[in-house]
Amino acid sequence: MALNPYDLYDVRSLLTEEERAVQDTVARFTDERVLPIIGECFEQGRFPTELIPEIASLGLLGSSLPEQYGCAGLNAVSYGLICQELERGDSGIRSFVSVQSSLCMYPIYAYGTEEQRQRWLPGMARGEIIGCFGLTEPHGGSDPANMKTHARRDGGDWVLNGAKMWITNGNLADIAIVWAQTDDGIQGFVVEKGMPGFAAQEIKHKMSLRASVTSALYFDNVRVPEANRLPNVKGLKGPLGCLTQARYGITWGPIGSAIACLDEALRYSKERILFGRPVAATQAAQLKLADMARRITAAQLISLQLGRLKDAGRMQPTQVSLAKWNNVRMAIDIARESRDLLGGAGITVEHCAIRHALNLESVITYEGTETVHQLVVGRELTGINAF
Repeated sequence: MALNPYDLYDVRSLLTEEERAVQDTVARFTDERVLPIIGECFEQGRFPTELIPEIASLGLLGSSLPEQYGCAGLNAVSYGLICQELERGDSGIRSFVSVQSSLCMYPIYAYGTEEQRQRWLPGMARGEIIGCFGLTEPHGGSDPANMKTHARRDGGDWVLNGAKMWITNGNLADIAIVWAQTDDGIQGFVVEKGMPGFAAQEIKHKMSLRASVTSALYFDNVRVPEANRLPNVKGLKGPLGCLTQARYGITWGPIGSAIACLDEALRYSKERILFGRPVAATQAAQLKLADMARRITAAQLISLQLGRLKDAGRMQPTQVSLAKWNNVRMAIDIARESRDLLGGAGITVEHCAIRHALNLESVITYEGTETVHQLVVGRELTGINAF
């Protein structure tokens, strides 16, 4: 029997029946609803908000959180498969779900009160309340400890001042999970759209993640009630804990991008005739295609084992860093090679390779740059912090 070119080691056979059902459901959604429109959305610089109700109805928002909050209660591997199939469509779609689930719903669940969970999580699971995550600042990037945004106590409220940058979902969001310096360390606040002094400005002229909303957030004496402070965490471990959740999903997402690019390159190279034979009949093309399959296989096995560790409660941040580093680098290299195999056709949005290649330029940067994750692994190996 011929092997599946996108799953040479039959990783799917290692999934449970429920995990396979989740993957199949999201794959159908991507095939039927995302792929027909996403090239045009990318070209227009538009996030397809019309898909939000369907994404929510499939249980993809906060999918790993308990059912008591209107969520699906799925395991970590299922969440990873959701990310993989969504990013097979586009990184922007997966980013929307990642931010809503891992960066907004998760901190409310993990660091908030039961009242806060009941207030926001069910509506977020239904897609009625959209969130964004405010950590990165204009000058900060990879150094979140150098945070300038601050909040001071004023009676029963907090007064928030500062700015955040490169915020996915910013202009879509009804609430923002904002991290700020206080006299008692870094704390998280739920800032609501319409609070006086809070403004979001969409970032235009992007060449990457064009089918995604990216914004800057500004806080000018924004008065936030104590009821909107996340009380159960202080310090950088709060936002970094959220990033670990999001990075886990990102280790899976680029596998989808890479599979989409390999699929396109395979089909095109079999159809394209040069010098009297298909491009796929040349050694140069087969070497490239074989290398793509090798790297995808390695990434699949890494993410599956990472998911099993997460479900067992044994996942460590360094393991996430290694997987994010390996898998995003794998995907961006495959996207570029696929674009090359397509020749001139590869530069148009009628094909997916250039879109994925451009998107992955953001994915390899956000949630920790490749260099940061390399240094995290280096620190683990040596015991020496080289940051």
